[in-house]
Amino acid sequence: MKVYDDKHIKNVVLVGAHHSGKTTLAETMLFEAGLINRRGTIENLNTVSDYHEIEHERGNSVFATPMHTEWRQYKINIMDTPGLDDFIGEIISSIRVADTIVTVINGQYGVEVGTEIIWNYIDKYQKPTLFVINQIDHLGLKYEESYNSLKNLVGNNLVKIQYPLKVDGAQCIIDVLKMKMYKFGPDGGKPEKLPIPDDQKEVAAQLHNELVEKAAENDEELLELYFDKGSLNEDEMRQGIKAGMLNQEVFPVFCTSGLNDMGSGRLMGFIDNVAPSAADLKPEQSVEGNAIEPKKEAPTSLFVFKTIHQPNLGQITFFKVKSGEVHQNDKLVNSRNGETEILNQLFIMDGKKREPVTKLTVGDIGATLKLKYTETNDTLHVAGNPITIKPIQFPEPRTRKSISAANKKEEEKLSEALKKIHSQDPTVVVSYSKELKQLILGCQGELHLATIDWALKNIYGIEAIFERPKIAYRETIQRSANANYRHKKQSGGAGQFAQVHLKIEPWYEGMPEPEGFNIRGKEEVDLPWGGKLVFYNCIVGGVIDLRYLPSVMKGILEVMESGPLTKSYIRDVRVMVYDGKMHSVDSNDISFKIAGAHAFKEAFLNANPSLLEPVQELTVKVPEEMVGSVMTDLQSRRAIIQGIETKDQYQILKSTVPAAELYGYSTNLRSMTQGRATFSAVFSSFQNVPTNVQKELVKQSE
Repeated sequence: MKVYDDKHIKNVVLVGAHHSGKTTLAETMLFEAGLINRRGTIENLNTVSDYHEIEHERGNSVFATPMHTEWRQYKINIMDTPGLDDFIGEIISSIRVADTIVTVINGQYGVEVGTEIIWNYIDKYQKPTLFVINQIDHLGLKYEESYNSLKNLVGNNLVKIQYPLKVDGAQCIIDVLKMKMYKFGPDGGKPEKLPIPDDQKEVAAQLHNELVEKAAENDEELLELYFDKGSLNEDEMRQGIKAGMLNQEVFPVFCTSGLNDMGSGRLMGFIDNVAPSAADLKPEQSVEGNAIEPKKEAPTSLFVFKTIHQPNLGQITFFKVKSGEVHQNDKLVNSRNGETEILNQLFIMDGKKREPVTKLTVGDIGATLKLKYTETNDTLHVAGNPITIKPIQFPEPRTRKSISAANKKEEEKLSEALKKIHSQDPTVVVSYSKELKQLILGCQGELHLATIDWALKNIYGIEAIFERPKIAYRETIQRSANANYRHKKQSGGAGQFAQVHLKIEPWYEGMPEPEGFNIRGKEEVDLPWGGKLVFYNCIVGGVIDLRYLPSVMKGILEVMESGPLTKSYIRDVRVMVYDGKMHSVDSNDISFKIAGAHAFKEAFLNANPSLLEPVQELTVKVPEEMVGSVMTDLQSRRAIIQGIETKDQYQILKSTVPAAELYGYSTNLRSMTQGRATFSAVFSSFQNVPTNVQKELVKQSE
C-alpha cells in the first residue's frame, strides 16, 4: 500500500458510551472509503472491529480495534473502543496514541455516564477532540438536549459545525462551515448538496459567525485578519479551528447516522483537512526529559500501546511510530530490558485482517508478530539512541477476587494464562499473597471479571474458582507484659536447656528508651510486612551468653510471622531480654530459639493483644443529587468522612474505610448511582479493629 508522510496520517479514536454507535460508525467510514464493499452489522456478527468471539456472544465491544481508511490522499487510522468503563484500559491506551478524539453521542440520550467517565481521561491527556451526535434520523432524536448536555460537560468552547434538519421528510444536515445543506436519500450514502433553505439562513448565519469568531480567537494573525475583513474564508476558518482544537479551546460538533450512512463522508473530510495529525501536536517529553521530535529524519522509536494473544498467531504487538521510520527486519532495542528485537514482519491491521507493509513512518500505527521480550508500555529504539517514552498510567483495580483452578493440577496452567491476560490488559492485576496464601486477581468490575472467566474457559480451557479474598490483618499489643519460659529436654546424652526472661511493650516512632534496664545493645528490625521489632539486650552478669541472643530474636520473629490471635503478622513491638539461665553442656541455639518464642508468645497474650485492619483512603466522585445515599452507604461500611469538595456538578467525597468493608463496593456504587459515580481507593494505614469485630475474627480463625 501507499506510504503516507506524517502530515497525511491522522490517528483518531472513536470513544463514547455503550450503544452510542461507535462500531457502526466505524463500519460506515470503512465502507465510504471503499476499504470494504459491504457494511457489516453488530446483529449479523460481521463488523470489521467486533470480530472476537466474546464480542459476538455479548453483542458489544470488549477490545479496542485498530483499522484504517484512505480518504482523499490521507490515511486515517481508526480505533474503535468499548463503551463500558469495565474495559477502560482499552480506551485509555487508544486515547494515549490518538491525535484526535472523536466522541460519539447517542442523539436520543445525550451525555451519558460513559461519556462523563471517558471525558475525564480526554481532559487528562489534553487531546484535540470533536463530538459527533449520532443517530440523527432516529424517531427518538433529542438533538438540542444532546447538544446542551455536551455544553454542560465541556463548556462554552463547544461549537456547532452542523445541525440536523428534516425537509419534506428527508434527512438533511446544515453545515455552517461550508454553508451548505446536505440532503440524504432514504438509504443514505452520497448526499445532494443544496443551498441552505430560507427559513434556516438566519440561524445558519449566526452559527457561522460564532464559528468564525471562535476560529479567529485562536490565531493572532487570523484575529487581525478578522478585524480587518470582518470575516474569514473557509481555509482561514479551518486553520483557526485546528489551532483551537490543539489548544483544547474549540470542540467541533458534527451530525451523523452511522447506521444509515449519513454524514460520515463529511466527518472524514473534516478529519483529513482540519483535525490535527501527530506532526501538529507538541513534542512529547521522554522519561529522560528530552523532546521526542515527530520527524522521519529522527532516530527511530516506537511506543507499544497494545498487545493481544491469538491462539493461532501468538503475540501481536501494536505500536505507534513516535520518531523516524521503521522497516521490515529492523533491529530495535527495548529500553526497559535492553533486549534486541527483530521486526520480521510489519502489518497494518483492520480488525483481524493483516496487510503486510515494508515500512511505516513517523505518526503511523502498525503491528508486528512474535516479539520475545516486549510488552505493552515498552519503547523500542535504534541502538545507540536510547529513549524511553512515558508509559500509560492504567487505573488501579476496583474489584478483587481470590482465584484458583478448580482442578488443582492446573494451577501452573492458570498462572500462565493469567500472565497472558495481564499482558493483553494491564488493568488486570495478578499477585500472589504469601501472607494470605491466595492468588489475588484485580480488575475493573463484575463485567470485566466475567470476560476474564470467559477467556479462561474458552481460550485456555481452565475452570476457575473466584472467591472473596482474605484480609491482611495485623496483630499488635496495647500494654506491656512480662514472661519467662524454661525449655528443658533430656533424652540421654546432651539435652536441651534454656531459660529466658523478657518484657514486651507497644512500639511507636520516637518513644523514649525503656527505663529500669541496663541496656547493653539494641537492634531495630524493619519487618517485611510493615512496622518494627525493636530488640534490646539487657542481660547483666552474663547469665545468658551473648551468642545465644540472636537465636532468642529468631524465635520471636518466627512467632511474629503467625500471631496467636488470627495467625496474622505481628508488628510494632519492642522486647527487652533482661534475665535467664543457661547450661554449660545442654544449652544451644535451638534451645534459646524455642525459649524465646514461648516467652514472647506468653507475654503477647498477656499484653492486651489487638487486631489491626488495613484502612483505605477512598475518594468517590458522585453527582450532587446522589451524595446523601452514597454517604449513608459509606457510614454503614464504618467509613469516616474526611471532607467534601465540589467540582462542576459533582461532589468529591473523601473518607477512610476498612478494606474489609469495600468488598463488592464497585458493584453497589454502580447500582446505587446508575453508574454515574466513580471511585478510587489506596492503602492508608493499619488501625485498630473494633472489639466486637475482633472477637468474631478470632472466633473464625480458631
